[in-house]
Amino acid sequence: MPARSTTLVLALVALVVQGGASCEDPDPAVLTLGGEVVRRSDFEAHVSRIEGRGLGPLSPAARRGLLETFLEERALLIEARRQGLLGADSTTAEEQRAVARLIAEQARPAEVTEAEMRAYFDEHAEKLRVPETVTVRQILVATLNEARDLKRRLLRDARAFDTLARTRSKGPEADLGGFMGTFERGQLPRELEEAAFALPPGRTSPPIETTLGYHVLKVDSRQPERELSLEEARGWIRERLLRDKADAAARAFVAGLLSRARVNHEAALRTSAPS
Repeated sequence: MPARSTTLVLALVALVVQGGASCEDPDPAVLTLGGEVVRRSDFEAHVSRIEGRGLGPLSPAARRGLLETFLEERALLIEARRQGLLGADSTTAEEQRAVARLIAEQARPAEVTEAEMRAYFDEHAEKLRVPETVTVRQILVATLNEARDLKRRLLRDARAFDTLARTRSKGPEADLGGFMGTFERGQLPRELEEAAFALPPGRTSPPIETTLGYHVLKVDSRQPERELSLEEARGWIRERLLRDKADAAARAFVAGLLSRARVNHEAALRTSAPS
């Protein structure tokens, strides 16, 4: 082919390529569902809001993860509008309520059966336990000498604890005979916990110093750790399984919405249109 003809062909090819590029939508649809369109600029605005909270700039991997959540949220909003649960101009709070109502109505979980509860109990019985607890009273005084005097009196007559707590204790539970309540490990200040869980029922502790003063403790009773029975655990198991079923039903509902949509991940993750 003559050189002049070759040059002409190359020029025409360049014009076609440039024309095709210039025709590409600068703000392509990233989600189309039920006649509504969500565009890349909507996703970019969402990313900017997230980054504006001090989380950005987001990495490509973070943007991909954020995109999936964004598409799910937009699909739910579109469906909420389609079902008349949400108006065109709505606040974020109204959108959240509409989506919650949509999921509650359209993604109802199946009831939890007795067989499912029993199977869960059999599989997790060792983890379904009542922790060890102690029921504790205290007398709180300001000085070590006062605490030692109380301890001497209690050694002579342990039954005097209630009276001494009401008359000598500076603690807020003094009017209750020093009764503090029943506690698991981790619920008392460390200094008091060590003494309380080491004392046999009916015994009193030596004076214990904390920032509040000096404490003399008495353990009224102790309950050892034990496994729950199925009857005791039934309510908790049912709530746990129902929560799992609700999560699964919601995920399936969202997946169904997206299966009816046209999604363009590539366009969403491309930050700018090619020139």
